[in-house]
Amino acid sequence: MKVFSSIQEFKTNTRTVVTLGTFDGVHLGHRSILEKVMASSKKMQAESLLLTFFPHPRMVLQQDSDIKLLNTIDEKIILLREFGIENLIIHPFDQSFSRLTAEEFVKNILVDQFNICKIIIGHDHRFGRNRTATIDDLIRFGEEYGFEVEQISAQEIDDVSISSTKIRNALAEGNVALANSYLGYDYFFTGTVVKGNQLGRTINFPTANFKIEEDYKLIPQNGVYIVSSIINDQFVPGMMNIGVRPTVDGVALTVEVNYLDFDGDLYGQKLSVSIYEKIRDEQKFPSLDDLKKQLALDKQTAKNYFLERENKSL
Repeated sequence: MKVFSSIQEFKTNTRTVVTLGTFDGVHLGHRSILEKVMASSKKMQAESLLLTFFPHPRMVLQQDSDIKLLNTIDEKIILLREFGIENLIIHPFDQSFSRLTAEEFVKNILVDQFNICKIIIGHDHRFGRNRTATIDDLIRFGEEYGFEVEQISAQEIDDVSISSTKIRNALAEGNVALANSYLGYDYFFTGTVVKGNQLGRTINFPTANFKIEEDYKLIPQNGVYIVSSIINDQFVPGMMNIGVRPTVDGVALTVEVNYLDFDGDLYGQKLSVSIYEKIRDEQKFPSLDDLKKQLALDKQTAKNYFLERENKSL
């Protein structure tokens, strides 16, 4: 997959089958759309092209928006690559772009820049300045400029929208297992391991403290979770705490992972953490000894989870 950081970067003499949207989560609801694009591009002997935007349009057009996204740009690239999309354009969305008229968008971008032969788009998609143009306008432009328009059904669009909302709500409630069932993969984040206060070492539960650069990335509800990472090409299970560590009167939100049966220096490493299931809410314990006892129980819960998972795969 070729990745372009702007529309202007993309140049081709080959016809393209295009779809566009935020595709946040690249979840099961998006799969049928991407499969349509791949099938059409093969049938028409054209290249597949997905146009998406960053920042998210709501971040630009709604200044008070505090939207959290399921994927960072790098995560979205990883997920889309698996679908076989040939060209991904991540265009910077700004006020200037939002002011393009519908015809400017169609003529200057879809036709002149993308060499489009077909666009696959939602029935309710609105575009152009102030989002005034509709699918009917797009069909009319298609007839004028010589490209096909395939509408994605209302049901499919609803499935995408409902899934995105359900995933965000499930993560906000700590129900990662439900979110994963809509995603079609295990929710994950990527961060850099940084030095913490090393309290975990004093109670024999050393943790890797993660710094997540992208403040728009959706982090699940505070609590203790079953997780894993790939470290040095090895699958390493673990348990993770998201929260403020109330037992030691913490204030700042931390994300820290205790990797099971792993010993090594991870400082400075960038790792992805896959999240499977929530064990419990974060809570304040009367003493560090009580916290330590609970962590031992959590660790056994995590070990049992992975043992059961391994047995199911046999």
